[in-house]
Amino acid sequence: MNSGHQHRVFGRRAQEHILILASGDKVRHMTVRPWMAALAFCFVGVFSIGYLLATSYLVLRDDLIGATMARQARMQHDYEDRIAALRAQVDRITSRQLLDQQVVEDKVDKLMEQQMALTSRHGKLDNLLDRAESSGLTETDGAPPTPSSPVQSYAPNVKDKRASLSGSGIEAIEKQLASGAPADATPDNSTLAYVPATDTVGDRADRVFSKVTLSLKDVEQDQRSRVEQLTSDAGNAANAIETVLTRFKIQMPENAAAAKKDDDDAVGGPYIEPESNDDFNNSLAALDGALTRLEAVRSTAESLPFRNPAVGKDVTSPFGNRRDPFLGRLALHSGVDFRFSPGERIRPTAPGKVISAGWTGGYGNMVEIDHGNGISTRYGHMSEVLVKVGDAVDRNDVIGLAGSTGRSTGTHLHYEVRQNGHAVDPVYFMNAGLKLATYIK
Repeated sequence: MNSGHQHRVFGRRAQEHILILASGDKVRHMTVRPWMAALAFCFVGVFSIGYLLATSYLVLRDDLIGATMARQARMQHDYEDRIAALRAQVDRITSRQLLDQQVVEDKVDKLMEQQMALTSRHGKLDNLLDRAESSGLTETDGAPPTPSSPVQSYAPNVKDKRASLSGSGIEAIEKQLASGAPADATPDNSTLAYVPATDTVGDRADRVFSKVTLSLKDVEQDQRSRVEQLTSDAGNAANAIETVLTRFKIQMPENAAAAKKDDDDAVGGPYIEPESNDDFNNSLAALDGALTRLEAVRSTAESLPFRNPAVGKDVTSPFGNRRDPFLGRLALHSGVDFRFSPGERIRPTAPGKVISAGWTGGYGNMVEIDHGNGISTRYGHMSEVLVKVGDAVDRNDVIGLAGSTGRSTGTHLHYEVRQNGHAVDPVYFMNAGLKLATYIK
């Protein structure tokens, strides 16, 4: 019952497989277990799979190698294309830099030409400005002209406005050229053959040199306006001086120069075209002519006795007919008497040459000075004469000491002006000197 029940519950027990190996008299057997069969099956399966994989690799190896080589070839071509693009970009950048360098050099050459032109102009302009300053047309202290000096135009120091490009000027330009960002020479892989346009050195050079050129033009325009103003002022001053000199029938220097133009029997030389004919040089030539004319008439005016010989002194007797202090009858007084203290210094009213010095009749101790143009001055009644005939005297030289010699009633200075040998009223000359005070020293 138990065995039947056990059979029904667990079923029939599987029979074991026995492997019998006989070799001669020896017989061996080995029971084949289920796990051994499973292990053998697994081994056979693994071997079969390995065999299949090895066979597949051998079959597909050429395709894999070909694909790998093709991929490597594509990568190599990509790198070669990138290197070629970079080389092309470097060549473009190098060419652009060479072009920019050439542009900058051309700009610098043009600026240097302008600088040389301005330097040449300044050489001429400085001389003219010095002459204008010595003629009283410019203010050296930087102050504007006073209302009493209508012809003295205030001209700022044009000498300081020199557009020099040497030294710090070139360094400043180079700093401005180097201030921009350089061009991108290493673009990414997606834009190997193209670089966006950037602000190049040539572009910056154009802007910088445009500013410098405009600045130079402003300086040139300012110079031209100053020159024109000085030319106008010099002409006005010369006209004013000539007007005064004409009243006294003084020969104008330009008339004397015109008379010498006919004397051309000792001149010559090859004909050479003028250096330039631009407006600026023409304006310089006009200023030179105006200053030459002003200097000539100004020199003539300064050589004549237009100044007061006794500033602040009382006039004791004017020019003209008066009652003679000794005879008591009407007589011509040929000069002007100024009250002086005994021994006070007497100075001439203009430079000239002493033509008489010593005792001269009623003048007492008298000095006569020739100023040219037929005009001379006399200084009488001096207590002592300090010059001799032939001496060249200036305005600041002392020619004698005040006294009361000759026909004199007291210490004073008899001042007399003669034109072509005839006595004229010195007041006319002194009044003209007041008008010329702004033009002559």
